[in-house]
Amino acid sequence: MILNEKYTLSNGLEIPKLGLGTWFINDNEVEKAVKDAVELGYRHIDTAQAYQNEKGVGEGVKNCGIKREELYVTTKLSGDIKSYDEAVNAINLSLKTLGIDYIDLMIIHSPKPWAKYLEDNHYFEGNLEAWKALEEAYKAGKIKSIGLSNFKKEDIENIINNCSVKPVVNQILAHISNTPLELIEYCKEQGILVEAYSPIGHGELMKNEELKQIAKKYDVSVPQLGIRYCLQLGLVPLPKTANPAHMKNNAEVDFEISDEDMKILQNMKQIENYGDASELHH
Repeated sequence: MILNEKYTLSNGLEIPKLGLGTWFINDNEVEKAVKDAVELGYRHIDTAQAYQNEKGVGEGVKNCGIKREELYVTTKLSGDIKSYDEAVNAINLSLKTLGIDYIDLMIIHSPKPWAKYLEDNHYFEGNLEAWKALEEAYKAGKIKSIGLSNFKKEDIENIINNCSVKPVVNQILAHISNTPLELIEYCKEQGILVEAYSPIGHGELMKNEELKQIAKKYDVSVPQLGIRYCLQLGLVPLPKTANPAHMKNNAEVDFEISDEDMKILQNMKQIENYGDASELHH
């Protein structure tokens, strides 16, 4: 049962291999989504300041009937925050909004502010300032692990070459037909676990005939195929849903994709295309 399995991070702490993404689930509905997920056996919940649903996630964590330490809660420092003082304030605000004593994992949501995602400026200095605030919160025990999201190789190197606490994860867009294998390999070499958001490609994978055929061969759904694919690459898939039936289906991935099919899936032509950076808001 995948919901009981964990990876060990480079700092020695464990993280559940499958998480529930909460992007686009509003604050009023997310408490129920968290409770439903926990009831099905999920222990890993992923939110962000940018999702504007931390309050509801925190309510779900408090009211789900499971001890806080049995749950793994991730949130993200908004991509627009590129100064130390702003980052310190934002970290404290997340703790307060979530209403919990500590955050299991907090990551920088993006190396660049979303509105400037396509510009050349890497915000190296600003990211180091934000990282310093995360390191201090980590050392103070407010956050158990710290990491990155949407960071490319040069952005990661900037942190690694200047940090006192190494990032344990990089959460990126990764799914069948759009898998940045070089970046994943680089992260692995650095001891950074890769988390995959949109493992079902925003639902686009479900429209693809070739994928439907491969899923049929394994007697699984296309989402199950997409999630299993990420797991076999050693990633943490974070499928997003508020629907308990989908949550249940997404966790039923106890099958093995053959090496031959993994190669086919890795080399598939890109199925969807993100028109602009706003769609990367995961």
